[in-house]
Amino acid sequence: MTLVAIAEQAMNGLIISTFYALIALGIALIFGVLRIVNFAHGEFYMLGGYACYLAVTLLGLPPIFGVIFAVVILMMVGMVVEQALIKPIHTGKVDRPDEYAIMITFALAILLLNLANSIFGPWPQRPAPVARGIFEFGELIIPGDRLSAAGIGIVLIVGLLVVLRYTWMGKAVRAVSQDRAAAETFGINITQASMLAFGAGAALAGAAGALIGPVFNVVPAMGAVPAMKAYIVVVLGGLGSIRGAIVGALILGQVEVFATILIPDSSRALAYKDAYGLVVLILVLLVRPQGLFGVAERRA
Repeated sequence: MTLVAIAEQAMNGLIISTFYALIALGIALIFGVLRIVNFAHGEFYMLGGYACYLAVTLLGLPPIFGVIFAVVILMMVGMVVEQALIKPIHTGKVDRPDEYAIMITFALAILLLNLANSIFGPWPQRPAPVARGIFEFGELIIPGDRLSAAGIGIVLIVGLLVVLRYTWMGKAVRAVSQDRAAAETFGINITQASMLAFGAGAALAGAAGALIGPVFNVVPAMGAVPAMKAYIVVVLGGLGSIRGAIVGALILGQVEVFATILIPDSSRALAYKDAYGLVVLILVLLVRPQGLFGVAERRA
C-alpha cells in the first residue's frame, strides 16, 4: 500500500470517526447526567436527517442552515421527551426506574420509526450537501460533501467541549453527572440540567443525521447501524465519559478502514466491517471492563 493510499484511509477513518463521535457524545452526555441508556438515539439521528431534508427542500434554506435547523429542532424534541417521558424517573413517580427507562425509550424508538415510515415512506431522500465537488491536497482527493460534513462535525464537537468546560450551565451539567445529590445541595437546578443534557444529546444525534444525509441517503431505518456503532464507542471509551467517546470514535473509525486491507478480497472485507469494532471492544473490555476512560465502581 502506497503512502497516498494510507493517507486516504486515515482521512476516511477520521471522517467516519467524526460522525461516530457526534452520536456517541450524545449517548455519553445523556447517560452521564440521567444514568439511562437512550434506545431511541438512532431515531433522533434519523429525525435530524429528515429535518435537514425538509429545511433544504421545502423551506429552501441553504444546506448549512438546514443543519442548524435540524440541531435546533432535535434540541427541542429532546427537551420535550425528557420532560414528558424521562423526568418521572428522577421524581419518584415510577416504581422500577431502570426497567421503565428501557421500555419507554424502546417504545419511543418504535413509534418514531413507524411515524417516519408513515409520513415519508421507505424511499430514500438526499438533501443538498454543504459543499460539492472534490478537494485535492496534493495526490490526496477527498469528496467535498464528506469533508465539509466532517468539518462541521468537528466544530460542533469542539463547541460542546467549550460549553461544558467554560459556561455555567456546562459546569452545572458536569456537576450533576458527578453527583446528583451534591449538585442539588449546592443549588443547581437538576431538572433544568437534565432537560438540557437530554436535549443536547438529541441535538448531537440530529446533527450527525443532518450531516450524513447528503453523503448517503435519508431513510427511516438509517439510525440502526450508527446507533449500534455509537453504543460500541461509548462502552469502549467508558460509559458517561466525554473524552472516552471521542477517543473511542477515533479508534473505531481507524480500525474499520484499516482492517479492511487485511483481507485481500475487498467485497468480503467490507462485509466484515461492522464486526471489527466488536472485536476491538471485546479485547479492550477483557483488559479494562470499565472501558478506556471509565471509572471502576465498587459494589457492596
